[in-house]
Amino acid sequence: MTESIHRRPGTTTAAVPGDLGWHLGMVLRGYQTRFESAVAEMPAGIRGFQVLSAVVHKDPPNQQALGAHLAIDRTVLTYLLDALVDAGVVERIPAPADRRARKIIATASGRHMLAAYEERVAAAEADLLAGLEEGDARDLGILIGRLAINVHRTQPGASPCEAMDNL
Repeated sequence: MTESIHRRPGTTTAAVPGDLGWHLGMVLRGYQTRFESAVAEMPAGIRGFQVLSAVVHKDPPNQQALGAHLAIDRTVLTYLLDALVDAGVVERIPAPADRRARKIIATASGRHMLAAYEERVAAAEADLLAGLEEGDARDLGILIGRLAINVHRTQPGASPCEAMDNL
């Protein structure tokens, strides 16, 4: 059997230490290019999509929780929300648990827009994974998800947006 099958726990999966970073960077670059194209007409682009998706799928209790979930500075989040409110895809309402805070909710138009953009993003992701067998693509998604959760657990303030911006 090859050396890659008999690796010690904690050793790199790359043939050469450091190659893992290059591999991840190339995959992220390929993803970013496709993702940007898929959401190009979305109000506020990638971050607008991420905000709308989090509002719909995560239902954060208030604007502060939304910003914390996405690791977006509150000033930047305010500008993003302004763009999404102006586009008619989200609304700010008083938070039920604290009337001084604001909860962000999607409008019917916003939910419709998100569904359309999710189809485009899914097609972009399928295009990126087209070179893999279906089972390998599914396994990659599961493993990347586990790795992301572990990184988030050990670095809860880490910003995926910042990582993409600095790629």
